[in-house]
Amino acid sequence: METNTNFAKKLDLNYPILSDPEGVAAKAYGIYNASRKFPNRVTFFISKDGKIAHIEKKVSVRSHGDDVLAKLIELSK
Repeated sequence: METNTNFAKKLDLNYPILSDPEGVAAKAYGIYNASRKFPNRVTFFISKDGKIAHIEKKVSVRSHGDDVLAKLIELSK
């Protein structure tokens, strides 16, 4: 949690970052990696009605911002 808090402060983010130290949410969403003892990098796109519209399992840190924007545009059509 401390790492996430420091990261958010460093980037001056205006939104919360999920902290899941026990892996409860990661296990519930099926993304917990037991061999690494933390979740895989996955992005869930949630629709306005609260349903999962898309799951991106191949997250590239370098292009993720652009990838998310492209997916949001695609999903909004």
